[in-house]
Amino acid sequence: MPQYFGKLPTTNQAWTTISNVKAVTWNNNIVNFDCGDSRLTISVLTPNLIRVRFAPTGEFMPRRSWAVTLDDAEWAITPFAVRETEATVEIETAQIRVCVQREKCRIACFDKANRPFAQDAEMGIGWRMGAVAGWKEIAADEHFYGFGERTGFLDKLSEVKTNWTTDALDYDSLTDEMYQAIPFFMALRPQVSYGIFFNTTFWSQFDIGAEQPGIWKMETRGGELDYYIIYGPEPAQILETYTQLTGRMPLPPKWALGYHQCRWSYESENVVRELAKEFRQRRIPCDVIHLDIDYMRGYRVFTWSPQRFPNAAKLISDLAEDGFKTVTIIDPGVKYEPEGNYHVFDQGIENDYFVRKVDGTLFHGYVWPEKAVFPDFLRPDVSNWWADLHKSLTDIGVAGIWNDMNEPAINDRPFGDDGEKIWFPLDAPQGGRGAEGQGSRGAGEQGENLPMSTHIEVHNLYGLMMAKACYEGLQRHRSSERSFVLTRSGYAGVQRWSSVWMGDNQSLWEHLEMSLPMLCNMGLSGVGFVGCDIGGFAGNATAELFARWMQVGMLYPLMRGHSAMSTARHEPWVFGDRVENICREYINLRYQLLPYIYSLFWEAATTGAPILRPLLYHFPNDPKTYSLYDQVLLGASLMAAPIYRPGVEHRAVYLPAGTWYDWWSGDRYEGPIHILAHAPLETMPLYVRSGAIVPMQPVSQYVDEAPLDQIRLRVWPGNNEYQLFEDDGQTSKYQDNNNFSITNIRVFTQASQTVVEIAARVGEWTPPLREVIVELVGVGEQRFQDDGKRHSLQF
Repeated sequence: MPQYFGKLPTTNQAWTTISNVKAVTWNNNIVNFDCGDSRLTISVLTPNLIRVRFAPTGEFMPRRSWAVTLDDAEWAITPFAVRETEATVEIETAQIRVCVQREKCRIACFDKANRPFAQDAEMGIGWRMGAVAGWKEIAADEHFYGFGERTGFLDKLSEVKTNWTTDALDYDSLTDEMYQAIPFFMALRPQVSYGIFFNTTFWSQFDIGAEQPGIWKMETRGGELDYYIIYGPEPAQILETYTQLTGRMPLPPKWALGYHQCRWSYESENVVRELAKEFRQRRIPCDVIHLDIDYMRGYRVFTWSPQRFPNAAKLISDLAEDGFKTVTIIDPGVKYEPEGNYHVFDQGIENDYFVRKVDGTLFHGYVWPEKAVFPDFLRPDVSNWWADLHKSLTDIGVAGIWNDMNEPAINDRPFGDDGEKIWFPLDAPQGGRGAEGQGSRGAGEQGENLPMSTHIEVHNLYGLMMAKACYEGLQRHRSSERSFVLTRSGYAGVQRWSSVWMGDNQSLWEHLEMSLPMLCNMGLSGVGFVGCDIGGFAGNATAELFARWMQVGMLYPLMRGHSAMSTARHEPWVFGDRVENICREYINLRYQLLPYIYSLFWEAATTGAPILRPLLYHFPNDPKTYSLYDQVLLGASLMAAPIYRPGVEHRAVYLPAGTWYDWWSGDRYEGPIHILAHAPLETMPLYVRSGAIVPMQPVSQYVDEAPLDQIRLRVWPGNNEYQLFEDDGQTSKYQDNNNFSITNIRVFTQASQTVVEIAARVGEWTPPLREVIVELVGVGEQRFQDDGKRHSLQF
C-alpha cells in the first residue's frame, strides 16, 4: 500500500461476517433467523415497511424510542406469507417480497414486478470491535437523497455522510458532519424507490459508493445493526411511511409562516422599537422579531438585561399591538455561578440536573456566559424542569423559542480565547432517572424501563431532547395558542417538536445556491418546516445578492432574515430603493400565497409531505430531474428557477412533461422542454403546472391584521383536484374539536369550456364573511359570496 507525506501505515481490523442460517421461526409479525452465535430478525410492520435487526451476540439491546414512535408490536397486523426452500426463506406482503438466502443470511427485496432493491452485497452484514455494518448493492441509474442536513448538491451518490451532531461554523460544500444528524435516505431509479432509516443514535456513517463503487455501506458504533426498509415505489409513499414511523410536524401558528426578522443582535429596546417602526412605515410585511443572546443579563438564560431591556413585558406588549410576535433565543449552557443568586443554576445544582462525568464531578465547558454547565435533557425530571422555566418568558408574551448551540456547542476555554470545540465525555452518564428521581425510565415513551445511557449513545439526541422540552413547556404555558419552536440541532423525528434552520451560513452566492438542495434534502428526510438565513449570517451581502436571496427566501417554509454581529445590517431597506422594492414585492407575494402555503403545512402535518420539493418528488420517473438541484417546487403547483449568480439575467429552465405557464407573463409551454428564461433583477422565474389551483389573499402587514374578507382562487386550464385547508390559525382546536374546514376544488375541461367546481365546505370551522373570486388565468374571473355551499363555474 503506498504511503505519502510521512503518514504512518494503517491496518484496519478485519470484519467478521454473518454465518449461515441454522433455523427459522416466526411469531406474530417477527421472523427470527438463528445464525449460530448471532441472530437476525425481520419484522413486518406494513405492506411496504420492514425492520431488520442483527445482534452479533444473539442478544438485542432494550428498545430505545427517541425517534421511532411505534414499537414493532404496536403496528396494525399486516398479513404476510413465509415460504421456505432449501436455499431461501421468502417473506411476502401485498407490496414486496423479501428473500433471505440461507447461505450467509443475505437479504434482497423485490417489488411486484420482480425488480430488486435494497439488495445485500457479497459482504452482507459484518462486525468488528466497536462497529457493526451492512453492505448493499447500488442498482444501475440509482440516486440517493435525504441524509438530513447536508451541504453540496442534491444527489449524494459517491459521497460519505457521517451522522454526528457538530457545530458546523463556517461550513461549505465539502462539510460532512452538520448540526443535525438524521440517518435516513431514499434511493431512486425509474419505477423503483426505497428508503432506509438507520435506527441508531450512536456515531454512524453512510458510504454511498465512495469506497467501493456499486456498493453502499451503513456502519454504526453501536452494538447491533438496526434499520428499516421502506418501499415506495415513489418518494411520496416513502415519506408518508417514514413519518408514520418517526412522527409528523404539528401545525404551526399561521403567523409563523410570515416573514421573520432577526440579527445578532438587536441589542436594546430602542433598537427593536425602531426596527418595528421601519417595517410598518415602509409597508413591508413582517410577523416576527427574534431576540438573540444580547437580550439576556450577561448571557444567563431565562433572564433579561436590566440596562438594555428594562421593561421587556411592555416592549413585547407594544410589539404585539403592532402585529409583531416576539421569539427569544435560549441556549443549553447555564452560567456556572455559585452564590450568584441565579435561579436556573441554583435549582439545577440543588436537584442535580446537570451532566456529570463518570466519576461524579460536574462537567463544565465554555459558551457565551463563559464557564457553563449543561442540563441532562435525557432525564424526564430535568426536561420537565426546563419546560417550566419557559413560563417566565411566556407570562410576558413571548410567543416562540429559538434553541441554539445545542449540538452541544462547547469550547474548552472562554470564547474570547483560541479554544477547541469539545462535547461531553463519551462515558458521561445521561438519562435513566424518573420524574421523582427513581427508576431507570429513559427519555422515550412513558412507562418504559430503560437503563442509563452514556454520551456516546445519546450525543446526537441532545438538541432533539432540548427542543422536545421546549415544545412541551410552550404547550403547557401557552395552552390556548400554538407556539413556534426553532432548533439548530436535532435527530430523526425532530419534526415532531420543532422547525429547523440551516445554521450559520455565509453571505456568499455559493450559499444561496446551496440553500435549495439543503432544504430539499431536509424535506426528503421528513423535516418540512425549514429555512436558511436570508442574506447570509456571516459576512456582508451585496445589494444584488440580497435581492436574489429574498426572492428565493419567499419559497422557504421558514422565511427569516438574519445576520451576525460585526456585519453590515441586512434589513430589506438598507440596500437602497430598488432592492427595498424587490424585497417588498416578494414578501407581499409570500403573504398573498399564505392560503396556499398554509394548506401545504396541513399536508405536511397529515402525510409527511415536504413543503419545498425537488422536481424528482413529483417526477420520479424522469431521470432529468434526478440531479436538478436549482429548480424547486413549492407544493405540487408552483415551480421556481431562481438566479443564484451575480450579473445573470438569463438561465436555462427544465420543464418536465405536461403543460406549464409562466407565472408573470402567462406564456404557455409544453414539456418536457428546456427553455431560456429572462430574469432581470426584479424577476425570479416562476412557473405553474396546468390545472393548478392557487388560493391567494390580499396583502397584509401581518397575518392577523384584519379578517380575511376576500379570497382569490387563481386557476389555470387543465385537469386537477385541490384541497384548501382553513382554521383559526392560532389555537389547537383543529386537533381536539375538528374545528377546521376543507374545501375540495376541481378544475376540468368539458367540451369547449373550463369548469371549476367548488364543493360544499366540510368541517366545523366557518370563515368570516368574504367574497370568493375565481380567476381562470388569461380568460376572466367570476365572483360570489362564500356561503359554504357547492358552486360550479363555467369559463
